[in-house]
Formats: sequence, structure tokens, C-alpha cells
Amino acid sequence: MLFIWFFLFSFMTRTSTSLDRLEVNQSIRDGETLVSAGGIIEVGFFSPGNSTRRYFGVWYKNVSPLTVVWVANRNTPLENKSGVLKLNEKGIIVLLNATNSTLWSSSNISSKARNNATAHLLDSGNFVVKHGHKTNSVLWQSFDYPGNTLMQGMKLGWDLETGLERSISSWKSVEDPAEGEYVIRIDLRGYPQMIEFKGFDIIFRSGSWNGLSTVGYPAPVNLSLPKFVFNEKEVYYEFEILDSSVFAIFTLAPSGAGQRIFWTTQTTTRQVISTQAQDQCEIYAFCGANSICSYVDNQATCECLRGYVPKSPDQWNIAIWLGGCVQKNISNCEIRYTDGFLKYRHMKLPDTSSSWFNKTMNLGECQKSCLKNCSCTAYANLDIRNGGSGCLLWFNILVDMRNFSLWGQDFYIRVPASELDDTGNRKIKKKIVGITVGVTTFGLIITCLCIFMVKNPGAVRKFYNKHYNNIKRMQDLDLPTFNLSVLTKATRNFSSENKLGEGGFGPVYKGTLIDGKEIAVKRLSKKSVQGLDEFKNEVALIAKLQHRNLVKLLGCCIEGEEKMLIYEYMPNQSLDYFVFDETKRKFLDWGKRLNIIIGIARGLLYLHQDSRLRIIHRDLKTSNILLDENLDPKISDFGLARSFLGDQVEANTNRVAGTYGYMPPEYAARGHFSVKSDVFSYGVIVLEIVSGKKNREFSDPEHYNNLLGHAWRLWTEQRSLDLLDEVLGEPCTPFEVIRCIQVGLLCVQQRPEDRPDMSSVVLMLNCDKELPKPKVPGFYTETDAKPDANSSFANHKPYSVNELSITMLDAR
Repeated sequence: MLFIWFFLFSFMTRTSTSLDRLEVNQSIRDGETLVSAGGIIEVGFFSPGNSTRRYFGVWYKNVSPLTVVWVANRNTPLENKSGVLKLNEKGIIVLLNATNSTLWSSSNISSKARNNATAHLLDSGNFVVKHGHKTNSVLWQSFDYPGNTLMQGMKLGWDLETGLERSISSWKSVEDPAEGEYVIRIDLRGYPQMIEFKGFDIIFRSGSWNGLSTVGYPAPVNLSLPKFVFNEKEVYYEFEILDSSVFAIFTLAPSGAGQRIFWTTQTTTRQVISTQAQDQCEIYAFCGANSICSYVDNQATCECLRGYVPKSPDQWNIAIWLGGCVQKNISNCEIRYTDGFLKYRHMKLPDTSSSWFNKTMNLGECQKSCLKNCSCTAYANLDIRNGGSGCLLWFNILVDMRNFSLWGQDFYIRVPASELDDTGNRKIKKKIVGITVGVTTFGLIITCLCIFMVKNPGAVRKFYNKHYNNIKRMQDLDLPTFNLSVLTKATRNFSSENKLGEGGFGPVYKGTLIDGKEIAVKRLSKKSVQGLDEFKNEVALIAKLQHRNLVKLLGCCIEGEEKMLIYEYMPNQSLDYFVFDETKRKFLDWGKRLNIIIGIARGLLYLHQDSRLRIIHRDLKTSNILLDENLDPKISDFGLARSFLGDQVEANTNRVAGTYGYMPPEYAARGHFSVKSDVFSYGVIVLEIVSGKKNREFSDPEHYNNLLGHAWRLWTEQRSLDLLDEVLGEPCTPFEVIRCIQVGLLCVQQRPEDRPDMSSVVLMLNCDKELPKPKVPGFYTETDAKPDANSSFANHKPYSVNELSITMLDAR
């Protein structure tokens, strides 16, 4: 019986040495290995360099020197040769030390597959756990957790559905495979691009994908075929080896240098091609903003873009270029039609983290879109194949450009007419001549009309009656009107002391009527891009709306050029005045914040579902949420709102209106708006209230995410409470905080159809049932990364910081 027991025990714990797989409860001890079926890859224990520490890793068999491509326990080494790797009864690969403690393990797998799990070492170098011996039943794979090496078939990028990021990081040294300070990853801000970081600093940017390769780092011809996949589920880069007799890998060295290593089936000795920066132009933002780096005669030089001048001429003259360049003449939006575009050839396109894109536009449509927006500074094709397609737009500053001699891409920068060459000037002159002719013709028509009106007074009366009817429509709203003299007196002649703030419509003043009633007077500014249409729109939509979470419109004033709206006065001003102020946000304890979150939701639900019209606000943000004396929220500013009739739930517009940081991707990109547009804005506000941080101005110091990306990362890492505003202490209820964060993330999901409607949001906030899991949010970022002042990224400020509403913005 003792012999039988010993035999059974040995069978259950047998080791494997020349096989390519492990069954449940099989193991590998130090000194034993698995070898892939084709004899190409080997897995086992090793010591790097002269180190005595032991690691479990994957390497190429019969290649000199030892070429390790993956390490399981890179951050938790074994101190001796007592290690054992085992596939346990749960189907999990575990690495045990001498005391049987787990140093590393693969992720959990489904309970249904545990009893039939097997671990396979593939010829590709992928160490996988499968359901039995089925080819396409991978439950876990080492390729999902890269080390310092990118191999054929391995993805570098993101699984947008699960939030899994695959990046490669350097070893600390040739003898220590622990995670070093260099990382290469796909950055999801704007149009995705491949970036190398050293700590928090960007040191190299291979650039965005142009259809053939990354624009600043083309792949070797006839050796590999690079691929880039970008869809709703995944964003990743990979490569394929074209010659089956060649082995090739990409490794990130401890120094941060990229290394292409290759050998053939006929040789066992590797060849290494270092891709470390060949010149200073490879250094990220070497020339600062709005300038181009060129490498000629073994020397890097910097040149300002046309229409730009050095920010610090004295430093520029002694070859200190980090300060970059600034515009010589800032374009006037009122005469923006005179601007033109200058073409640069063979360019590495600028940093796309602040870009917008559209995959269907052609180059002509791309140019028109850029010209319509005063903040747009440049454009280019998204894809250079087949004559070019798609559109990339850049806003404000342009960073990290260089000129190539053999590759690169055409790139168009916006310049005033004075900076164009003769051909460009001729086009502008033709445009001006056309406008002049049009104005002259219009003047002649007006003159003729005046003569006609003098000779035909009856026609004049008809015109007047028609105009009078338009005015009467305003009166039919049953909205009280105020005399200008009354408002002038109430606001002390619109004094600066009575000014409460200013938005896209114009300034807002506090007023006190004769009876002592306090009011807020919103006065249309002559400089405002909003006008009579927005004024009438707000009056028409809000005049008869009654809800405790909507600001009450008391009346209006129309006298001469003056147009004003009179609201109930909110003594605590707007939400952003509290939640983003270092001192005042301390008065917003968690109970008050939760009340504000729920109140805004109820107000939106009324607009979307319970009011007489279905109303889309289109400019929901913290500055448009007013707080009364009890800090109860009231939604305001309906100048950009739109109403739907009947069962209509969505629409398109050629005139995109809203505020950076709160607009959903489909609206900013295609002008497509619906109730889900407001839901996205609401989600941003919820995360801002919870964190006390602005989405546009926040930058995760570790990952350079905006607030949405930061909240998503904390959620996926199950650290949601780390998002909570640091001024809030123990009185917070963790369950309520996490639920609000989850609701916020559900509201800011990339696809409109994934976002809940406001009736569901209100229900989620007021129940304790399990909520659905959010998907990845819309990752278009409107904030600056704000690393250390010495970082080359510190000068990168792609957007202004004002909170004015935008009423003209073209699709990305």
C-alpha cells in the first residue's frame, strides 16, 4: 500500500522536461524546461548576466547570446534554485518558492475551464493557457503582458472593451529584468500615436499611423510589415515578418534605446540594429513649439514655421531652441476668410494628442473645416494611401515636427494672407475682389429698394406689419418685459462692481429692483458670437419651463441694440465657482455634492422627457449650473439649446456649439447631437464634482490622462476612491462615491448607444442595485499635460483655458 501511495503521488506531481505543455498539477522545477513543438522556443528558469537571482522566462532556443523575450516574475526574483512553476487545479500558472509561497501567478480563468486547462508553449513565443487542447480557446496568454520585447503577433496598445493596456518597458539593467524607467505605449489622446516615456516625460514620439507606417519611424523595407488596428474594440500596433526564414524582435534596452534584433534559420548568432536617437531632431520637442527641426551636415537646426517668430530671440540666436516660436500676427476671426495654408513636404506630423480627426473627409473638406475654426492651425491627410484620405486637424500650438529627406508626409499650416507667396496672394485677392463686388451689388440693391419704398408707401406698410408680427411673437410668450431704464438703475448703470461674470452670451450683472427683489441680468455683448437667434431661442425654450432644478426666467428687455434676459438671482453663483476653488470647495461636503449631482440629473430628465418639448441643452457645464441659497442646483443658459418634436431623439448640425471638455466625441466630430450628448456632459460634471478637478485642466501626473482617462484607469485598477476630492474626509459614504463615479463613467462612454438615458441615471443614483460595467470613455483630451517644469512637455499647451462657449467647430 505504501508503494502504491508513493506511485500515485509521483504521478500527480510529475515534472515535464522535453514537452511543450503542462497539464493540471504538472510542474517545472529549476533545471527543467519546456520546448515548443518546433524546437524554436524554450521556457524555464535562468539568471541574467552575472546575477545569481533566478527568474522564470521565455527565450529562443539555440540562439547566442541568450535572448530572453518574456519574464514572469521580473519584479519578484527567486534568491536560489528552489523555484517551481505549476499549473494548479484552478487552471492558474503559479510560481512557488522554497516555502511554497506564490511569487507570481497568471490571471484567474473561468470556473468551467479549470478542470480541463492546459498550458502550452507555442513556437511564436507565446506561453498560453488553453481549454483542453483546442486551438482557439486561449484563456490566458503571456502576449497580453509584454516585458521589454515586442514579437511578431504581439499587440502593443489597448483593448478598449476591457481596458487592458499592452505596453513594453525596459529592464532596469542587463542583470535585473525589473521594470525600468522607459516605457513605449500607445497614447489614446487625440489621434492615437506611439510614444516612449522616461518616467513622466515624453522623450521620443514615433508618431501617428499614416496608413503605411508611423509617420516618424518607418519600418525596414522587405523585412517586416507593420500593422495598425483602430476600431471600437481595440487600438494596437503589431508587425509581421515577411520572410519565414528570418526571426526578428524589437527590444527596449535599459538605456531607453530601441533595438531591432534579427537572425535566420541558418545562423544562431544575432545581429542588433540600435534605433536610439540618431540625431537631436529625434528628441521630443527639441525645437519647442511651432518650429521644425532639420538635420543637415550632421547638425540639427531649428526653424520657425512661416508666420511665426522665436519666442526668445536672444536664446534662439545662440542655438537654445526649447522656447519655440509664437505667431507674428494673430489672425482676426472677423476676417479669417483671408487666411490661407502653406504646404510643407516630407514632414513628421506634429504631436496628435490635441488633434481631432475624421476618417471620411477628403483633403478639400479638411481645409474648409480648419478655415472655419479660428483655433485650427494646421491640417493633413489621415491616410496617405491611394492619393490620401481622412482628415487630421490641429488646434493652437504644434509640437515635435521635423523635416525628412526620404519619407514623411505633406502638412498644411494656416497663415495670414501676408505670409503667402504670390500664388496664394492672387487667390486671396480674387476672393477679396469677389467680396467687394458682392458688397457693391448689395449696396445698389438697397438703394433701389429705398427708391421703391418712397414711391410705394403701401409696400412699406406691408413690410412693417410683417416685422411687427415677428415682435409680437415675442410678446405672445407671456413673458414680462423690463424697461432699459429700470435695469440700468437696478444694476447701477451696469457697473463693474455689480458684474457677476461673463459667458459666451455676454456679461451677467446683479440688480436690485425698487421693491428690493434681487435679479440677474444677462446682457448680450456686441462682441458675442451669439446673437438674436440665441436670444429668442432661450426665451422660447425656457419661458414656460417650470422645474425646481431649472433657473427661472423672469422677463426680457429689447430696446434698440440692447437685448437682455432677466433671471432669478442665485446668491451662490455657479457650481464651478465652488467646486474648483481651493477654499470654497471645502464648503461642499459629500452630502451637498451628492444633492447637486442628483438635482442636475432631475433637471435634465425634465428637459429630455417631462417638459412639453424634448430639449437638448448642448452646453451643459459647471459654469451653467447655478446654486441657490441652499446650494441646490439649477440648470441655466439655454441659448444653444435645441428642441425636438414628437418622437425625435437625434439630429445633425453644421454648426457645432458647446464647450471643450464637455462635448461628446460624436458631436464634436460629426455635429451629431441627441439626448445622449447632454448625458455625456453630465457624466463629465459628475466626475468633476467628485474629484474637484476640471476635465480640461487636469493631467494625470503619471499617465498624462485627462480626468476621464484618469477616472477610467482608477476604475479598472479598482481604486475608484482615489478620485475623491482630497478635501473630503471621513463623512463620505464609499458606496455612494463609487456609485457616482460608476454612473459618471457610464455617461461618458465613447458610443452614444452605450450611455444610459437620464431616467436610468436618476434611478441608478437612487437605488442600490448592481449597475452595468462601463466601457472605455471618449478619450479626446482638451487639457495640457503638466509635468515637471524641466520636462520638454512642459511647454505643450494645446488649448486656451477660458470656459467660453464655442459656437463654431468643425468635425474631427
